[in-house]
Amino acid sequence: MKSISPSLLKSAARFTCWPALFACWSALALAQSAPDPGAPPQPDASPAAQAPATNPAPAQAPAPSPAPDSPPALPPPGPPPPANFQKLIPPDQLAFLNDYANQPARTLLKDKRFHSLMKQSISSTEYHYGRDMPLFDAVQTVLDGSMLPVLVRDGRFVTVSGNSGPYLGGRGFLWFDMQTGVALGAFYFHPTNGEPTPTVTVFSRQLTDRELSMGQLPEPFAEDLEQWQAVSRVPEVTPRYFIPENGKKYVLVHDEDYCWHPEGTPEPDPDACQQQNADAADDDMNAAYFMQETDNAANATAWMLEPDQVAWLSLRERTCGAGLACRIRVTRQRTRVLLGNPPLPPSRGR
Repeated sequence: MKSISPSLLKSAARFTCWPALFACWSALALAQSAPDPGAPPQPDASPAAQAPATNPAPAQAPAPSPAPDSPPALPPPGPPPPANFQKLIPPDQLAFLNDYANQPARTLLKDKRFHSLMKQSISSTEYHYGRDMPLFDAVQTVLDGSMLPVLVRDGRFVTVSGNSGPYLGGRGFLWFDMQTGVALGAFYFHPTNGEPTPTVTVFSRQLTDRELSMGQLPEPFAEDLEQWQAVSRVPEVTPRYFIPENGKKYVLVHDEDYCWHPEGTPEPDPDACQQQNADAADDDMNAAYFMQETDNAANATAWMLEPDQVAWLSLRERTCGAGLACRIRVTRQRTRVLLGNPPLPPSRGR
């Protein structure tokens, strides 16, 4: 994804009594100062002599100094900085991709220049896709023989995708920005090694970050990823990871608000979209727990709930019950702890 105080009301009530009291004191003062017509004339005397002897009025306490202005409220945290990409690919090495627009992806895979791009784009690491293998081989496996067309959007953004993984529903795609030289990819499958499933892993050999949310990646990539998910029947909400240049695997945090919608468009079903937000919070927590237990290994194969996590899940159930808003809030707090307490990104529109 926030009354007038009782003391102020009491002060106001006191001030409403003052007009009547002031009128009484004014009449009394006028009666005391008016001369008696039957009294003999009095000689002039100084005001001090005429004034009745009275005890001197006590010195009035100085008015209290006004309280210093409270510091202005801090503005809400802005969005986190964009992802950091290094070793960008020169645009002249990407220009040939235009020649393959709308052709089957398998045709492009026969071009040696594309193999060179794959090596510059895919993180060098051992990945577990059914069995341990280089991530490069896993991506090539799902792209081989793909009849899906190479897409070039706006003369700039290239998507090369395949859904021909021989097992576990393997699918993937590579993405290039021909102007900036940024290269990214994503891999989807149903793990059977005990980790949260199904899963989407974003990767790039150019990435140097260790903490990321989806909103920090280039917006055109996020748009094409969403389109790829729809075409390839990849669930909209799944556990997500990213693999940067160091070959480790980290949680790619959901920062989408699935209840957001552009102005002037129909509002999504509030129960359904809030359930998506709750599922995304759960997926982030489960992924964070898995990565903590496996030391961020990209080919980790074991995952069990330790007693501390079992106890926390029981506490959440007792605290929140069926309340989705509570569940989302406390689950994101738990994810923050598991990730080492980084500030979680604010929710954003999809």
